[in-house]
Amino acid sequence: MAEGGKYAFSVAVKTAYLSDQSSPDENQYAFSYTITISNVGSIAAQLISRHWIITDANSHVQEVKGLGVVGAQPLLQPGQQFQYSSGTLLATPIGSMRGTYQIVAEDGTLFDAAIASFTLAVPKMLN
Repeated sequence: MAEGGKYAFSVAVKTAYLSDQSSPDENQYAFSYTITISNVGSIAAQLISRHWIITDANSHVQEVKGLGVVGAQPLLQPGQQFQYSSGTLLATPIGSMRGTYQIVAEDGTLFDAAIASFTLAVPKMLN
């Protein structure tokens, strides 16, 4: 989250294992994640790009950078939310994701919204 209350986005994440799209025998584990981005600041701002760092249990790191999210660059007024779902494939049944969204406020100020690390895990793999 950016410093101060003017420029601030919060990010909430829900994950799911997609057994019907996974092939454990081929070391392919599919996960979905649903992100809710909230403008908790006091100025309108637009999500411009994303940077994900995806790590599997073998410490293999994949970085994903790109414009927007799911083809959108949402402009959020203070108090507004944007939700989207996407997914990723891992070679292991457990992994993690973290990253940042790059955001520009309507006054031209650039800031990042941190996406805290979250776990991707096949059910019953973690206690």
